[in-house]
Amino acid sequence: MMPTASLPQLSSDRVNPSVSAYNPDQQLKYLHLQAEVEVLIQQLQTLKLRQEVGCHRD
Repeated sequence: MMPTASLPQLSSDRVNPSVSAYNPDQQLKYLHLQAEVEVLIQQLQTLKLRQEVGCHRD
């Protein structure tokens, strides 16, 4: 079994400098995943806000 490399922690404002230690392919995949996570977090926050607004209408 191949050892797995641990990914650096996500930062919402900037890319963690330790990401550059990866090869360009891995770095690109990491950046895409980071962007996808940020979009999903935004969607979750929007859904939660809609739920809160919906609950207050009753």
